[in-house]
Amino acid sequence: MTESKKKSLGILAIAGVEPYQEQPGEEYMSPGQIAHFTKILQAWRNQLREEVERTVHHMQDEAANFPDPVDRASQEEEFSLELRNRDRERRLIKKIEKTLNKIEEEDFGFCESCGVEIGIRRLEARPTADLCIDCKTLAEIKERQMQG
Repeated sequence: MTESKKKSLGILAIAGVEPYQEQPGEEYMSPGQIAHFTKILQAWRNQLREEVERTVHHMQDEAANFPDPVDRASQEEEFSLELRNRDRERRLIKKIEKTLNKIEEEDFGFCESCGVEIGIRRLEARPTADLCIDCKTLAEIKERQMQG
C-alpha cells in the first residue's frame, strides 16, 4: 500500500486490522479485544513517529538560504506549518502512550468520568477516547457554553 493511500485511510487500515467482531457472550475488554486495540495503537504510534522522522529529514534536505526574501518567507511559512502539524502529532503520540499505559494497568475502555464502557466501535474510531459518548457530548456542550 502506498504511503499516500495509507495516510488517507483510517486508523484500522493503518494497523492492518478489520473491525473487531465481538463473540456472543464475550466479556468487555477481553484478551482478544485488548490485543486488537494494542495492535491499533502501536501501529498508529509507529506511523506518527515515521511522519516525524520524515519531516526532520525533509526540512534538513530542503533547508536553503534563498537570496530572494519572498522565496525565503515562503519556505519559512511551509516549515512553520509542518512544525505545527508535527507538534500536534507529538501530543497525539503522548496520548497514545498514555492509552497504552492504561491498557497495561487494565484501565482501558472505561469512561474516566462515569465509569461505563466506552464501547468497541467508539474506541475503534478514536482509540484514545477516555470518555463515553454521553460524557463527551456533555463536555462539549459545557465548553461551548463557556465560550459563547
